[in-house]
Amino acid sequence: MRFEVVHETLYRYETPVVLSQQLLHLSPRPLPWQERASHAIRVEPEPAESAERVDYFGNPVTQIALAMPHQSLAVRARTEVSLAPRPRPPVAAAWEEVRDRLRAGGGAAPLDAVQFAFESPHVELFRDLSAYGAKSFARGRNLLEAALDLTGRIHAEFAFDPKATSVSTPLREVLQKRRGVCQDFAHLMIGCLRALGLAARYVSGYILTTPPPGRPRLIGADASHAWVSLWCANADALGGWVDLDPTNDCLVDEQHITLAWGRDFGDVTPMRGVILGGGEQELQVRVTVTPQ
Repeated sequence: MRFEVVHETLYRYETPVVLSQQLLHLSPRPLPWQERASHAIRVEPEPAESAERVDYFGNPVTQIALAMPHQSLAVRARTEVSLAPRPRPPVAAAWEEVRDRLRAGGGAAPLDAVQFAFESPHVELFRDLSAYGAKSFARGRNLLEAALDLTGRIHAEFAFDPKATSVSTPLREVLQKRRGVCQDFAHLMIGCLRALGLAARYVSGYILTTPPPGRPRLIGADASHAWVSLWCANADALGGWVDLDPTNDCLVDEQHITLAWGRDFGDVTPMRGVILGGGEQELQVRVTVTPQ
């Protein structure tokens, strides 16, 4: 399947901004099942400096700097991307075996997996998270089966409510209120998995706006989306990782376009930076994913 993604961000400032430096995670990752046909980022006003690089986690990023006074900043990223079906996940081992490999270190698990087993700025680990996740992870249960069960429980027990949380809402509050958005549900699931000693990373991206005939509309369309990637040790065709979407209770498939991954949202924020001046600011974001 081939898609066009248009991600538009508009900032309006109360007073002129005299200097702005921004880091953009708006370029889809190259993956075996995901090919970027074209990609362009347009910035208004035009930046004085612009550079592309790869961050610590291997995500493509764009750095821009604006050195002229401005009271608005518009960033429009347009991408054409082709997706193929992902390989089917293999039958995973018992979840304790994977946990023990991560704990053992010394080559039993790659560093790429071990680094995602710890607490991170947006994913605090606490006892209630472990208790919530443990309901799905009975002794000796297959890892993928247990993870899918946790995915389904979060989908069934938490309400999608864009007004219930913000970027800074702590996991303790999300778990208590049982409401939030895809970012919260991804952080929640990651916290449960890490609290049990497993490795999980945060994935940002997009999902199809208009569903194929006969399939339900997915929650999170027309906005950036987020899901979870779980290290399953033997999923070689998938690089060792299996992606799950707790917002929509599914394995990630050819309707999910991957932008970037990291420990949590803070590592892959679509646009973040520093400004000098500006005062109060207003933000508008629009995302459209269209099948081609």
